Amino acid sequence: MISFRFLYLLLIVCSGLQFGCFLAKESRPTSNANEVPQIEDTAAEPVVDVVLTDEIVVKPEVPKTKSYQPVPTQTCDLVHTDLSVAFDLNKKYLLGKAKIRLKPHWYNISEVVLDAKGFDIKQIGRVTVNGTVQPLSYTYPNNLQLHIALDKNYTRNDTITIYVDYVARPDDLVAKYPEQFTYENKGLYFINADGDDDTRPQEIWTQGETETSSCWFPTIESPCQKTTQSIDITIPNNLVSLSNGKMVRRVDNKNGTHTDFWEQKLPHPPYLFAITISNYNVTIDKWKRKDGSEIDVSYYLMPEFGQYARNIFGKTPKMMTVFSDKLGYEYPWDKYSQAVVHNFVSGAMENTSCTTFYEGVYATPEQLKDFDSEDIISHELFHHWFGDLVTCESWANIALNESFATYGEYIWFENEYGKDRADTHISEDLKAYLNEAEHKQEPIIRYYYKDPDDLFDRHSYQKGCRVLHVLRNYVGDEAFFAALKNYLHRYEYKNVELANLRMEFEQVTGEDLNWFFDQWFLSAGHPVLDITYSYDSTAQQTKVRVVQSQNNGTIFRLPTNIATYDANGKKTVYPVTIATQDTTFSLATTARPALVNFDANKVLLCEKTENKTVANYIFQYQNAANFVDRLEALTALSVVENQAPEQKKAVTEVFKQALSSPNKKLQRMARYYLK
Repeated sequence: MISFRFLYLLLIVCSGLQFGCFLAKESRPTSNANEVPQIEDTAAEPVVDVVLTDEIVVKPEVPKTKSYQPVPTQTCDLVHTDLSVAFDLNKKYLLGKAKIRLKPHWYNISEVVLDAKGFDIKQIGRVTVNGTVQPLSYTYPNNLQLHIALDKNYTRNDTITIYVDYVARPDDLVAKYPEQFTYENKGLYFINADGDDDTRPQEIWTQGETETSSCWFPTIESPCQKTTQSIDITIPNNLVSLSNGKMVRRVDNKNGTHTDFWEQKLPHPPYLFAITISNYNVTIDKWKRKDGSEIDVSYYLMPEFGQYARNIFGKTPKMMTVFSDKLGYEYPWDKYSQAVVHNFVSGAMENTSCTTFYEGVYATPEQLKDFDSEDIISHELFHHWFGDLVTCESWANIALNESFATYGEYIWFENEYGKDRADTHISEDLKAYLNEAEHKQEPIIRYYYKDPDDLFDRHSYQKGCRVLHVLRNYVGDEAFFAALKNYLHRYEYKNVELANLRMEFEQVTGEDLNWFFDQWFLSAGHPVLDITYSYDSTAQQTKVRVVQSQNNGTIFRLPTNIATYDANGKKTVYPVTIATQDTTFSLATTARPALVNFDANKVLLCEKTENKTVANYIFQYQNAANFVDRLEALTALSVVENQAPEQKKAVTEVFKQALSSPNKKLQRMARYYLK
């Protein structure tokens, strides 16, 4: 999911949305975050002491009481959920009938507990073998959970079907329990239900993550539950419905309404159940599997934007091919639909086979010249492998969904536009995480929290994404994607925790990777590196000293590369590993290098300061390989003051070169400097 829980903070400080609304980036404090520092060098040139981003004021996070949140105990396992829903549009009610088929997980049970928030209950019973409903007694404490007494003890060899006839009243939940429910977590939404507002369409939609599906149907609300699903939806004839799976039939009720029957044959968690209803214009593309079969790829938009559906979403089929090929696992679901709604609670939500987007993705072809939504579109699609197919077993492990979905953006940009565009994108992710880290540092996987919504932050998204990038660089592309392929095939339609991912990487690489997963996923913080370079002409050695100055007590193990360049641009790469607080490397070089480039691949997740001269940065811009090299160089050179005329001329020439860079960000930096 792309969440406004952190989206909002990003949006209020951004300008020039290059990659789509949800990834607008904010500046970061100057307190040593990602600085481009001074160099110790015998050269006589002035040194550069700069900060990569503008200063912002960060308020400390309000402390919250946290407690250990275990994986929920599975007393029962959901098997199939059969729903029948209609709506009272005047009252904003859902009129529902549910048949919940389940089995005892292991131990015998005489009671079933279902999450059901704020319902009016009309009838509860057990569906017998002949289809009749045998009434059952129940209690409903706090109107949040149904405790249903069964007619006997049931064993793990038994299957039970519970019937619930109910009315869901989401707006009443907010009115009655304002300390627990707000607009953001009421689960079911009626937009312009009576149709009187000419400025908004008539819509009904749901949002289940984290635990709000039970605001519109009874279930066992935990990400470790998975169930197949069928749902029939009765709505007025002027409206169109969308849900998980495929529509198997539509029935005209001859009374101004029709009923759509949707079926989801593959199991998925309750938080991904979805209904989206509006007067949509539907555009249908196709995606072809390797066996030649095709599935529908549909775009549900308001009529006024229907003509632009392929402008906005048209690259989706190609994304499906790229991800299927890279992951070695074909898109697993039997359709893929994308619908846009109004007043959504987040940026988007990866409901299985029917993703919901907020209205910010609407754009005309002219507007799409300035920004697109390929980041958010690729993010939600990648979730259909990481999150929908293989699902975190608890909210503590939500990064196994969100870190991968965020990294899916990188994979898409890399394959469609090249490494420069992808590196531009992921550099903004690093900046976003470092900004949050100024006032909040947590493990990516964290079992101590107050509310699961607190976990949807830049640690779970951007930091986790960058950690996956570090892991890919460490093990190599072939091993990285082989491990992901094995992970997806082994745990398809199942639930996972971090150890499952680690073991797949260990199986492929043959290496014990506990050190990597412990330091990056289970520990807080990140390395803060002070890097100095010097040259010993007598010994013909370049000295690179790296001091870890983070104050959280953790010493990181950092495999990386250091590259040296001679005056002719010849590059020599030295693989090194930093494993102590203060490490000095002596590199054999016959002359002082024109540039020493630490973290030559520019993949580390860190803050760093370095001592480099103006000449070093000019050389770096013109010779180093990566986008981040050029970004660091321009950033440093843009703030150099009191330059000699010849030096000023050389710097200006670099920015003139940047004007013709194919990278739009570097172009903007150059235009700003030269104006």
